[in-house]
Amino acid sequence: MVSRAERGPLADWFWTIDRFFLAMFIFLMGIGFMLSFAASPAVAERIGLEPFHFVKRHAAFMIPSLAVMVGLSFLTPRQVRRTAIILLIVALAMMLLALFFGVEVKGSRRWVTLAGISIQPSEFMKPAFVVVCAWLFAEHARQPEIPGNLFAIILFGIVAALLVAQPDLGQTILTTAVWGGMFFMAGMPWIWIILLGAGGVGGLVSAYYIFPHVALRIDKFLTGEGDTFQIDTAREAIIRGDWFGQGPGEGIVKRIIPDAHTDFIFSVAAEEFGIVFCMALVALFSVLVLRGLSHAYKERNDFNRFAVAGLVLQIGIQSIINVGVNLELLPAKGMTLPLISYGGSSMVAICVTAGFILALTRHRPEKRAQDRSLFRVAHGMPAE
Repeated sequence: MVSRAERGPLADWFWTIDRFFLAMFIFLMGIGFMLSFAASPAVAERIGLEPFHFVKRHAAFMIPSLAVMVGLSFLTPRQVRRTAIILLIVALAMMLLALFFGVEVKGSRRWVTLAGISIQPSEFMKPAFVVVCAWLFAEHARQPEIPGNLFAIILFGIVAALLVAQPDLGQTILTTAVWGGMFFMAGMPWIWIILLGAGGVGGLVSAYYIFPHVALRIDKFLTGEGDTFQIDTAREAIIRGDWFGQGPGEGIVKRIIPDAHTDFIFSVAAEEFGIVFCMALVALFSVLVLRGLSHAYKERNDFNRFAVAGLVLQIGIQSIINVGVNLELLPAKGMTLPLISYGGSSMVAICVTAGFILALTRHRPEKRAQDRSLFRVAHGMPAE
């Protein structure tokens, strides 16, 4: 245990970090590692790999992910902003390269290979995009003559265009929802919100008619006709799990679920550990999001408020999409469950998100002093 009397970067970090957030992130990663033992061996055997291939890789991904999360949590808000700008520029450049030189998987070009490592740039774009847009919204709120909102709209257009070009409609919807939430929190006029909402609906309708795979998934969801093997087996696994599950390693349906270790790990958790366990997992994500929004509500700094709210919304909405697909409440869409599903790019990128949240929610003495001065001035008292 680090003493309060100690001074130094580590001691200051330990006593200023939001330890509840830190514990929640690490705990969710631990649950993900536990579930990889349940979900991934069957997948590995099905494709001719040794049973614990994905378990070992999952463990290997956790090490740099934890290092990234803790390392970023040491940053100041200004350093978070600068890091996000650099990360966003690099991620957008790599997304553009992926369109021409990336590896095509199932008709989409989302991956680039560097030094033998496959990277999905759009995963790293998401937290950086949220932070940069939060800065733009905050700058406009601080100085209305700065066209921060216009720049945020232009940046959103660039990001959405690159995602649609891959194509990755799921990430486009996620990014749009998070950006729309921040746009609303920034106090935009209702007419703008209505127009952007109408544009979003128009985009979904256009996607239905432009992209055959989108139309196919929506039609299958609405009619139940066609190849619904993934959803049917996921539902069967959840039903078989009942309230308390079949027990660790006792799942049977999980052996035939495609992508059981990534997109459908929630169904595997339901079969082996039960609906009660899954409800507790959903509650953990809910508490994480609500705590972040509560912190954002109390935050006086516009940049911190918008950034923290946007980052926790990103985690929350991505979780809703993953769980909704598993429960057949949403059309099938390949999207990981944050900190739980297998995937190197996804895990490291979510830990970038977590690191930014930890950095922006730290309790800084200079920030408290500034808040006290603002309070005194606002109430007609002399500043300290």
